[in-house]
Amino acid sequence: MAMLKYAEKLTVFPWEMAEEDVLALREVGFVDSAILDINQVTAYYAYANRLVDGLGVELEDIHSDKQD
Repeated sequence: MAMLKYAEKLTVFPWEMAEEDVLALREVGFVDSAILDINQVTAYYAYANRLVDGLGVELEDIHSDKQD
């Protein structure tokens, strides 16, 4: 849950991130390399989603019954 709370806060309220958020992950056993991974994956998805949204890209429907 600590990882999910961190990722949610980084996604929704990135300006509120503080050292305490990293310490909370360490307290439940995450090492610095894992915390970096969590941060980078969360940031990458935010970047990719904003890139797609900003360009108005429409993604294909992966649940479509159509076959190529």
